[in-house]
Amino acid sequence: MQLTLEGIIPVPLREKVSTGKSGLWNSKVSFNKGEHIFVQAPSGTGKTTLIHILYGIRTDYSGSLQWGNHKLPSTDKELLATLRTNNLSVIFQDLRLFPELTAWENIEIKRKLTNTISSEVAAQWLEQVGLKDKKDSLGSTLSYGEQQRIAIIRALVQPFDWLLMDEPFSHLDHANTNKCIALIQSVVAQQKAGMILADLDENNYFSYTKTVLL
Repeated sequence: MQLTLEGIIPVPLREKVSTGKSGLWNSKVSFNKGEHIFVQAPSGTGKTTLIHILYGIRTDYSGSLQWGNHKLPSTDKELLATLRTNNLSVIFQDLRLFPELTAWENIEIKRKLTNTISSEVAAQWLEQVGLKDKKDSLGSTLSYGEQQRIAIIRALVQPFDWLLMDEPFSHLDHANTNKCIALIQSVVAQQKAGMILADLDENNYFSYTKTVLL
């Protein structure tokens, strides 16, 4: 599924966009499935806003976004929900775990929606990122780094053409970042999917096919 942004200007950034230069805002940009996109977004340029627009949960902008043949924000909300379930997944910067559920329940509530992978595979992923012993811990008791690793696994347990990531490793040390990078690379390759990672600074987490300065 191709993602195409045309003339998008977020309402809160209208004045800043009109007086500055951007490789994405108020431009026509297309991302093709399988591409690995890095969006470098200096502070205040709308990094999180972009991820929310791409995921279809923010509509306060002019211009248009297309998911394949579906034009946002005018597409029916039920269809958008179905497309998100099958075609797009996201790692939010604020993680959005359910604090009253365990780490495992936070993963399972997403996995069971599509049954894309088995619970055994999900358990292997939990062990791969070093959280086997945190399976039954409540989300509210996990550290930020632990929560971020759970959020990463949760994003990977559904089918997707695109994985959207907003500072996905911001709470992780080098060793745990590398564990998560390896897991993401493996799952993205299996799904033959594309990824869009937005972050403040340059990085070499993945081999990017395109870099855009927001």
